[in-house]
Amino acid sequence: MERPLRLNFQVSSERIEILKQEKAFVELVEGKKKAKDIEEGQTLQQDILRVLATCDNTLYKNREKFMQMFDATFADLSLNAPLLKTIVGALSIQDETADICTNKKGNPEPDTSLRDTENVPLGEDVYAYFDREVKPYVADAWIDETSCDHKDKKVGIVGYEIPLTRYFYTYQPPRPLETIEGEIEEVENELLELLKGLTK
Repeated sequence: MERPLRLNFQVSSERIEILKQEKAFVELVEGKKKAKDIEEGQTLQQDILRVLATCDNTLYKNREKFMQMFDATFADLSLNAPLLKTIVGALSIQDETADICTNKKGNPEPDTSLRDTENVPLGEDVYAYFDREVKPYVADAWIDETSCDHKDKKVGIVGYEIPLTRYFYTYQPPRPLETIEGEIEEVENELLELLKGLTK
């Protein structure tokens, strides 16, 4: 079961601090051995921070609008795709009130942190179960139809669950309170005797 990715974007001092800790940003300098590479990495870091400093702290709840501003702002700076992804990632956070992020085909992107699974009884239609048990509570969810069983090629992985406690558990009533209190008192007395032996 998937749910859509919803993010807001902002160039704020807090999010810039997050960017400074990101591995791809740090590694522009750290791990470099040659002085020239270190200098180039430091210059690129400074250029990125300088460009970000020219942005206002408008809160964007639509990724496309943010990316239009972002691409225009960074047009003169040559950055590789992983570094761009790192910068955008640091400037974004999950936001249930934000617009759904879509891919190039216009389909909603899944939020992997909200991914979940459901146990559908064998023989019941996956879609009927989803409409009855999931949709009323999570209206924006959808079924990941790429997750298919390798044998029947249908949506969902066929498996089984054995609730061991239901079939093998035998109830044992708790011991009488007096017995438990007696055992506790016995242990306390043993500890007292041991402590007395230490102080001699």
